[in-house]
Amino acid sequence: MKMMDMAESYRTAADAIRHRIQIVKELPARTDEEKVQKEERLRLLEAMRRDVRDVAVICERYYERGYCRNERYML
Repeated sequence: MKMMDMAESYRTAADAIRHRIQIVKELPARTDEEKVQKEERLRLLEAMRRDVRDVAVICERYYERGYCRNERYML
């Protein structure tokens, strides 16, 4: 599998997570506990989407000369 293929897979996953975020946003929260759970779930989904999107960019630009990779994912 090439890096561009991996990037495409990550982009597809990010789109799926974005769709799930929209679904969760539309869910009603009747109680305070449900509201807190919904907010926590949205926070986690947003973090997942951000990470998957960042990795997609890294995969897309992996072979570009002079590309300064995201320090968050450096060892």
